[in-house]
Amino acid sequence: MMSSLHSLPTPDHQTPGSQAADGKTPQDPRPTGLDRLLSLIERAGNTLPNPVVLFAALFALLAVISTVLDLADVSATVPGTAETKHITGLLTGEGLRWLLENLVLNFATFPPIGTVLTLFMVVGLAEKTGLLNTLMRATLARAPKAVLPYALALFACQAHVMTDVAALVFPPLAAMVFKSAGRHPVAGLIGAFACVSAGYAAGFTVGSLDATYVGITQQAASALPGGDGLHIHLLINYFFTAASSIVLGLLGGFLISRVIEPRLGPYQVAEGEPEPEDLTLTPAQRRGLLYTGLVIAAYLAAVLALWLPSGAPLRGEGGALLPSPVLTGMVPIVFCGFLLAAVTYAMAARTLTSAGEMITAVSDSLKTMSGYLVMMFVAAQVIALFNWSNVGILLAVKAAASLNSIGLTGFWVIVAFVLLTACLNLFIVSGSALWSLAGPIFVPAFMLLGMSPALSQAAFRIGDSATGILTPMNPYLFLILGMLRQYEPEARLGTLIARLAVFAVPFLVVWLAILGVFYGFGLPLGPGAHIGMK
Repeated sequence: MMSSLHSLPTPDHQTPGSQAADGKTPQDPRPTGLDRLLSLIERAGNTLPNPVVLFAALFALLAVISTVLDLADVSATVPGTAETKHITGLLTGEGLRWLLENLVLNFATFPPIGTVLTLFMVVGLAEKTGLLNTLMRATLARAPKAVLPYALALFACQAHVMTDVAALVFPPLAAMVFKSAGRHPVAGLIGAFACVSAGYAAGFTVGSLDATYVGITQQAASALPGGDGLHIHLLINYFFTAASSIVLGLLGGFLISRVIEPRLGPYQVAEGEPEPEDLTLTPAQRRGLLYTGLVIAAYLAAVLALWLPSGAPLRGEGGALLPSPVLTGMVPIVFCGFLLAAVTYAMAARTLTSAGEMITAVSDSLKTMSGYLVMMFVAAQVIALFNWSNVGILLAVKAAASLNSIGLTGFWVIVAFVLLTACLNLFIVSGSALWSLAGPIFVPAFMLLGMSPALSQAAFRIGDSATGILTPMNPYLFLILGMLRQYEPEARLGTLIARLAVFAVPFLVVWLAILGVFYGFGLPLGPGAHIGMK
């Protein structure tokens, strides 16, 4: 999920009375068990190379392994078919020709690239115009005091549409809202960060995160025969993520109001603490939200009018609602919706007054994607080599056979995969990097077990989100620590993680239970996206 922020405070930048990442201070030379665990995670994570280097090393390893298997004449037979896939080595004449002819093509046709950049442009524009920030203020500032924790958690579980900006903007705003409402600001700060991060892959909203997941899932599924023909689209997990955001929002609100806030005790205003900001919307902001709401309502009505009526132009083949161009074209539909919303708000609220300013805002947003593009270039080569060499098929067949041999089938396979992902997430905090590593193996392996790519992706969402708030490898953790010290100058990293841990395990368990309900009752995870392959 996360990316590096070089300007964030680190454990070495401490205020008086604070402690380092290993939990020790000069007055407390004996670290606790939590201190030792955090230090172990941090040291292990620090030994990992940059994701680009990690993918480059994996590419080199695949090149050698595929060549050795090719020379050994290794092949794999996909269960249920008579087709035998021979392993083809990269370090052969055929392999070198393939690499020269497809290096650029692998990157240019890598599904996540175009989709993510397309959506990031308009989400960035909506953020630059102030629309997203104003929407947060309008939602939380009006919530009654008793309902505020639940409103905060529900909104936070939708915040991935703002990308990582949500982890920067939402927690301090939540602290101000809580303080203005007479509640403990630290509860708002910690609750907002926990729900944004631990529920990051849930929500009614659709954004660049979904595009990244789906693109990698689509590429991984294509490794198996018939995988290219699967109907994999942006909303394959939508029913699951929407339902999850409601349940996790209610759970997060309960944890904030009944667990975190009571244990913080009565709030005492500290000396030098900033005064609460006035959250009242200006007339221009209210006008912007009103006009934006009207435009988006009209836009959605137009889309539905072009899709739902019999004989409508956006119906699928034979007049079917599903599949249809609405699903395959969901990225352009979301793009246009965000663009209309951002432009309408900017003009009505006069936050951006010219086309030049809006183009500059979009350009500034895309500047932050340079590191992502470099990583995706190398990841695209790795996944393409997995597919072309048939090593991916071999690993998937072996993994599926191993799971069957030990009797680990059905939903227990999903549980094991979620727990594995949750552990890996402590060290590899980038969701796109982790899914690029895990997807090419587990998506086809689960397909061979009769489980759809949509199910694999849904399970990954859980593990990729729930434990990110517990690891020192999360760069935003130290930003939240700095914010926390505005209210509690003696706050320590261990204290912060102990409070965040209140959310991690319940979110993981409850989210898995939600997926279990979908699995047990055979509910579709999204439009046309079922649990099984059939």
